[in-house]
Amino acid sequence: TQFYENNKRKTIFLSFQDRFPWLFRLHEIIKRERCSGSDALVACSALKHLYRQILLHGSTVLTPPSACPRLDVSPPPDVFFIYLHGDYDFIHQRLAARRGHFMKADLLRSQFDILEPPSEEENVLSLDVRRSISDMVGEVEAHVLSLKHTQQ
Repeated sequence: TQFYENNKRKTIFLSFQDRFPWLFRLHEIIKRERCSGSDALVACSALKHLYRQILLHGSTVLTPPSACPRLDVSPPPDVFFIYLHGDYDFIHQRLAARRGHFMKADLLRSQFDILEPPSEEENVLSLDVRRSISDMVGEVEAHVLSLKHTQQ
């Protein structure tokens, strides 16, 4: 969103409260696409486990029975996360080289500091960012096809 981009340009870090409306909106988009039977790709940096749970389950992960967020909710089998991983220096070099993007390279350290890498239980496809884009796209396509085959 424009709010998010403006804060990144100014190197202002977003709080949990800043992120929640955006994550809830993305959850609604994911839910809508799943209900319609469409294939969709939603891209965002859901760096924390809680953020990924909100994308999957909306506000239900924040509601009782306990006062703490429910982080044990399983992902639906037709939704998976793509985890693009790489070492700090390599990614920093890429960020520093790109022009015209709101995310500046000096924000990368904070992203690495708060990252909670997804676990296998989160239904994740891990891809090394050193691979070619065409290789990664091919692996994502194969993963989607395998999910569709499993669901039939």
